Amino acid sequence: MEDLFTDTIDSLGYFGVALLMMLENIFPPIPSEVVMPAAGASAQSGNMSLVGVIVAGTIGSIVGALPWYGVARWVGTDSFEDWITRHGHWLGTDTKEIKAVDRWFEKSGYWGVLMCRLIPGVRTLISVPAGLAEMPFIPFIMATTVGTAAWTALLAAVGYWLKGQSDFIATVLKYIGMGVIVTLFIVYVLKVVRRKMNRSQATTT
Repeated sequence: MEDLFTDTIDSLGYFGVALLMMLENIFPPIPSEVVMPAAGASAQSGNMSLVGVIVAGTIGSIVGALPWYGVARWVGTDSFEDWITRHGHWLGTDTKEIKAVDRWFEKSGYWGVLMCRLIPGVRTLISVPAGLAEMPFIPFIMATTVGTAAWTALLAAVGYWLKGQSDFIATVLKYIGMGVIVTLFIVYVLKVVRRKMNRSQATTT
């Protein structure tokens, strides 16, 4: 897959970088940890400029974040809470937790989105809760822009300055992202199991 990314960047240049980063946000299995270092390495070879690569990656990532945010905001908090009321037990959550997330976004949404854009495995998913919490578009896009620009700049710089080691570093970052996702999944499973155990104990007493 890495060769496909490299070929796309070499063939399409800045547009290829933007396209891959857009797809990374729509389809999270496409890793920015591989795309941007490859783009940075291409810039180091003289095919593109480092600044241009960072700008292209940032624009593509922002565009890719909009569909999930838009769909989630269209669904809205009320509709999502209704759905959670009916089916939340399967997800190990309830409307109290949804309301807590909503309140958190009201207080800390900007910084939350910005910081999550810097966390592998989470950065492509934060658009959904932001949209469900109906976070205003301007703060969302500003936080996304700042966080995404920092992330793409870091990865592109790694590829540019450490061209010979960029593959190793990209692999490390990719595994960190996978570790974050696995950890979140384990926490989710434990939460569901605990909720079911509590419910079983309540029915037997």
